Amino acid sequence: MTTAPALPAPALLLLPDSEAPQLLFLLFHGVGGRGGDMQPLAEALRAQYPQAAVLSFDAPEPFDGVPGGGSGYQWFSTRGVSEDNRPARVAAALPGFIALVRGWAAHYGLTWERVALGGFSQGAIMALEAVQAEPRLVGRVLAFGGRHASPPAHAPEEVSVHLLHGMADPVMPYPLIVQSAQTLVQLGADVTADVRPGIGHELHPELVAKAMEQLRTFVPARLWREAMLAAAEQDRAQH
Repeated sequence: MTTAPALPAPALLLLPDSEAPQLLFLLFHGVGGRGGDMQPLAEALRAQYPQAAVLSFDAPEPFDGVPGGGSGYQWFSTRGVSEDNRPARVAAALPGFIALVRGWAAHYGLTWERVALGGFSQGAIMALEAVQAEPRLVGRVLAFGGRHASPPAHAPEEVSVHLLHGMADPVMPYPLIVQSAQTLVQLGADVTADVRPGIGHELHPELVAKAMEQLRTFVPARLWREAMLAAAEQDRAQH
């Protein structure tokens, strides 16, 4: 008899006070960071969606020492990274990343429409590429200070993508994300793009607040709206 592999433990875990989660937000940090770096986003999500589980993870690989990158973990190595080799590195990391998302959704018994990803920098790259590679993985992606590893070739199936970026970002210049947004729109995707002046490569409070607004107000043409309404109805019925 075989047993299912153990799920990666979250570095940060916020759960509803007295009920099973109705929504699931999975958060992913930048290169050289740690799961705890995503706490400002986690707390904002918890405040807006008290019926949700919010989990943030350490990446599986120790940071490999690129100067200035931090001392934590990485989803893929940026040592010697280039436009040519980045897609292959991301592709190699995606199976484990997707398994983590699928595994935690199954753990809470939630369908993909009720799951969302939030990523910063390298974590945003992984989230964006995961929904390009895997249909019906999640219902939403919040990508802060990120980019696609390669230009998107198709609209991610039934996913709302929210791109949030600082115009003063020296690590991932904002025109990259503007180009991604334009491409996704042309492909028929549900996408928003918010680029703010005076913000660098950071999980800035202004971007977090804008992400919360997009979650509240953007209505995609798919099942996420029904999932949110159903969760809200259940929350009201129990209080």
